[in-house]
Amino acid sequence: MNASANKKLLQDIFAAAAHPDPAARDRALFSASLADDAKWVVTGQYSWSRTFAGKEAILKDLHGYVRTRLRDRTRTVAHRFIADDDIVVVEAKGDNVTPEGVRYDNDYCLVFRLEHGKIKEIREYCDSVLTEKALGPFPQAPARAAS
Repeated sequence: MNASANKKLLQDIFAAAAHPDPAARDRALFSASLADDAKWVVTGQYSWSRTFAGKEAILKDLHGYVRTRLRDRTRTVAHRFIADDDIVVVEAKGDNVTPEGVRYDNDYCLVFRLEHGKIKEIREYCDSVLTEKALGPFPQAPARAAS
């Protein structure tokens, strides 16, 4: 796919997921567009900073946990898309509230790398202080029992 097609795919993904009505938000296109071996890198030096490797880890470990920390289905509204070959940069702003009533309206710069119409990598840049203030620290992975 070319830069224009990649940009259009990300615009469609964000449009479907940013509906003002939480019940109408649709993440099916995002899920379908994630490569099985995709990775999501949360940049920085705080408790959320890590790489979520694989589609299942992104959808269950990262997004699944975030859903437990928000009152409604997550909403991130994109306001700029910049595409160059297989890279699409998205500037976006969250519109979310925690169960405790704390606003979580983070600013994001998300760098997507696509390959053959699938999202292979996402690098997330955001306000880490706001993330931990509103959502708390990301839980440590449970220790695995030795075999």
